[in-house]
Amino acid sequence: MTEMKRRRSYEPGHRLKFMVLVDETPECDRAVHFAVRRAARLNARVVMLAVAEPPDTLEWLGVGEAMRAEAEAEVRERLEHLAATARQAAGVDPEIVVRTGARADEILRLIRDDEDIGFLVLGAAAGTEGPGPLVSSIAGRAAGTFPVPVVIVPGALSEAEITALAG
Repeated sequence: MTEMKRRRSYEPGHRLKFMVLVDETPECDRAVHFAVRRAARLNARVVMLAVAEPPDTLEWLGVGEAMRAEAEAEVRERLEHLAATARQAAGVDPEIVVRTGARADEILRLIRDDEDIGFLVLGAAAGTEGPGPLVSSIAGRAAGTFPVPVVIVPGALSEAEITALAG
């Protein structure tokens, strides 16, 4: 693993950022709600990252680039919707980032590139099948290697409960 930059969000001229990993699951909305409420309380910022998985099976047919663009457009649309909700709910205007690649690698790359990111926020499913694919894939593979704390927001919490917890 490459060396991470020193976190600078606590230094003058820098502002703490909460990075929310966005996917298509309903619990993701809870993670965004927590991050924007907490950011509003702390005068911090929010970065919403969506990672489009790269198509690898159809490259030889010449449609890989079109599929990649379509996947990025879909995740960008989801991000725009969540950003509008964040602005309305807490007055926070999130930074939107779309990347294509392996999810854990792209998370680490963005944390490395943006030294103001201080927390990674994930939404966890409330079902009996486990915490959901997002938390499972990250917790199982690389959560212990992230250079920032990982906040996991349970998907079963109501907006009122999240607002109260976010301070």
